[in-house]
Amino acid sequence: MRVLVTGGAGFIGSKVVGALLRRGHDVVVFDVVAGAGSEADSVVGDVRDRGAVAAVLNGVDAVCHQAAMVGLGKDFADAPEYVSRNDLGTAVLLAAMADAGVRELALAGSMVVYGEGRYGCPRHGRVRPGPRAAADLAAGRFEPRCPSCGAELAPGLVAEDAPADPRNVYAATKLAQEHLAAAWARSTGGRAVSLRYHNVYGPGMPRNTPYAGVASFFRSALARGEAPRVFEDGGQRRDFVHVRDVATANALALEAVRERAAGSFTAYNTGSGEPHTVGEMADALATACGGPAPIVTGEFRLGDVRHVTADSRRLREELGWRPEVGFAEGMADFAAARLRR
Repeated sequence: MRVLVTGGAGFIGSKVVGALLRRGHDVVVFDVVAGAGSEADSVVGDVRDRGAVAAVLNGVDAVCHQAAMVGLGKDFADAPEYVSRNDLGTAVLLAAMADAGVRELALAGSMVVYGEGRYGCPRHGRVRPGPRAAADLAAGRFEPRCPSCGAELAPGLVAEDAPADPRNVYAATKLAQEHLAAAWARSTGGRAVSLRYHNVYGPGMPRNTPYAGVASFFRSALARGEAPRVFEDGGQRRDFVHVRDVATANALALEAVRERAAGSFTAYNTGSGEPHTVGEMADALATACGGPAPIVTGEFRLGDVRHVTADSRRLREELGWRPEVGFAEGMADFAAARLRR
């Protein structure tokens, strides 16, 4: 199978390219920067350029769409760039695929489409708390409360059928990408899957940018001999999944998507199944690096959610995917890995 990987020179995309090549596929990388050198063909271009996308789709059987602007950014002034890169870029790509007759798509989705994760109230059962108030966060009240009675909530695993509730610009663009992919599939008879990544980490993460993930921030600080700065109280629950496992999930999804019904769109949570707190991750990295202990600062960012962890059973059961890199092994590996400048 000949696969076009947009964003194939990036952190996750480059690992997807490697996974596809190892499984015997023919790969072409399309990215705004040149690839780092592999057996894949490499074309420099922007997914918002209709002509360039049309040209690179020639002879392609399936597309793995990784190109995106990621992270929370610096402030709302980033919104036009997020919408342009993520949503306009996806629309241009899908329109070109429709014209070229390419009908198989794996999309890099994100768990941020859920907003807060799943919660249970002792009195009211499953509930969805609203966005946390700035006054509560400033006072160190980080845990969401039941919207009906104010009781403390117990976090659980969020499944793919949970309603979407994006809480920031990036999340809104990732949800829009899924809606565009679903509309494309219905219109063309295509088949699309979205892998909703949880907190992906591993070798090759970008360092010292406003858009990098928390794991990269901590790792960069330790490389400078500084203590990781942990926001809130460090109790935020996340699912940290190694980039190698995410790459395998993409390869499996691309190999299975052609078996889906025409016009279908399927979302898959892509997480390790081992929830950990941000504080635990900072501690594990500091220990593995032999660096200073993390500092819990109490700082916060509006738009961040408190707890969101995945129920990835659908991906395991339908595609036979199993994460191979455990938390301790992955953090030790990441602590010794080089980051991308």
